[in-house]
Amino acid sequence: MLSNSSKYAVKAVLFLALHSSKDRKVMVKDISSPINVPQAYLAKLLQELSKEKIVSSTRGPKGGFFLSEEDNSQPVINILKIIDGEKRLTNCMLSLEQCDEEKPCPLHNILSASRLTILKHLKEKSIRDLSEDVKSGNSFLPL
Repeated sequence: MLSNSSKYAVKAVLFLALHSSKDRKVMVKDISSPINVPQAYLAKLLQELSKEKIVSSTRGPKGGFFLSEEDNSQPVINILKIIDGEKRLTNCMLSLEQCDEEKPCPLHNILSASRLTILKHLKEKSIRDLSEDVKSGNSFLPL
């Protein structure tokens, strides 16, 4: 359901949520190693997220990426929509273009309810919610 690009983007955004602020910007090279993503690839993802106002950035000697209060309030699903597009989240699990409610594939009815639940949670959970879970020890991220 999630591409590697989306997984990398979520990890990078959570890294920023945990380690950055408006006064403490983080450079791509400092994110790349801890989350195990190639630096050039990560730069491209973060630039795309910055362009779409999911993360903030500044240029210059004290520049880098960070999350503003507004960024932290974004639902997690917005990261996935920007990186993969909404269709990736709703595509048929067997990659059948004709699959829909009226003409379901063999897995459609089995997975439909689960998919809707996952999408609902991704819409309801903010970046801040996930980073707070990590901070409180309810979940972990090896960063």
